[in-house]
Amino acid sequence: MNVKVENVVKTYGKSIAIKDVSLDIRAGELLALLGPSGSGKTTLLRILAGLDQPTYGRVTFDGENALGLPVQKRNVGLVFQNYALFRHMTVLGNVAFGLKVRPREQRPSEKEIRKRALDLIELVQLGGLENRYPAQLSGGQRQRVAFARALAIEPRLLLLDEPFGALDAQVRKELRRWLVEIHRETGHTTVFVTHDQEEALELADRIVVMRDGRIEQVGTPDEIYDEPNSPFMFSFIGESSALPVRVDQGKLWLDQHPLDLAPGDVPNGPARLFLRPHDVELVNDTRGAIPGVVSFLRRQGGSRRLDLEINGHGDRIEIEVPANFSHLSGEVAIRPHRFRVYPAAA
Repeated sequence: MNVKVENVVKTYGKSIAIKDVSLDIRAGELLALLGPSGSGKTTLLRILAGLDQPTYGRVTFDGENALGLPVQKRNVGLVFQNYALFRHMTVLGNVAFGLKVRPREQRPSEKEIRKRALDLIELVQLGGLENRYPAQLSGGQRQRVAFARALAIEPRLLLLDEPFGALDAQVRKELRRWLVEIHRETGHTTVFVTHDQEEALELADRIVVMRDGRIEQVGTPDEIYDEPNSPFMFSFIGESSALPVRVDQGKLWLDQHPLDLAPGDVPNGPARLFLRPHDVELVNDTRGAIPGVVSFLRRQGGSRRLDLEINGHGDRIEIEVPANFSHLSGEVAIRPHRFRVYPAAA
């Protein structure tokens, strides 16, 4: 199902939660809404679900006005961080619940409901546990039950609100892989909210980054990571460092030290140079490179992380170097092979 959000605004009194958001969600895609707390991502998800109404704007499902449909007629599957399972029902009862409460004319037979529920329990890899209660399951198993329950109603749209937020790191990783497999098998148009950028980059076909109620950037994981359109995006997605620089006649300067780095179309004046720890190399000559002094060195897995003091003004950057690097102090020079320059006022 295609979903279209057009010029949506949501206010709570004098507070604006969403500010003129427009977005096309493609049929069958796995879309992440990513952003810091208060960015508006959960509010947008609730509007798609019908749990909130926008103050202004329009939402359509395959061209149909979705805002005129009550929640029960939108046929949307919802999965929450806290599972929201019925404690007094078994796994089978929870999964079958959405089908059993349908209006009589739309309700499958008891036999069909049971078969569909059991098939979904197998799909989410919980076969044999259909008679257990939520209290008898692990957190990861409960979340799988919540997914199966959402899928049971054959939703036009599947909405996930921080689905793995309550789980420990190892279980989250396992369920991420599982979610991708489930999505490939079912093909549901799926939107999930997360504040975890690693999760969004790993799972999503496209990512919508929100900030202060607006959309900052939309793109594939590669586009979001490799082509950030603002200083906020560069610093928010992945690890990064920034240095104050100056653009003068198409050349980049670090204080009075010229850098062999092209500033692009950034105009003359103060600017900021953004780079990532793993996108630099150590060089032997400081000419045209960034000079620094080693202030801290630590091992990190198969590499080392190096803190550098730059230009004597308290600026520091972090870089990644090979594990055999053992230069514990003194001067080094680096050259980034991937970077971005933005005007200081951006």
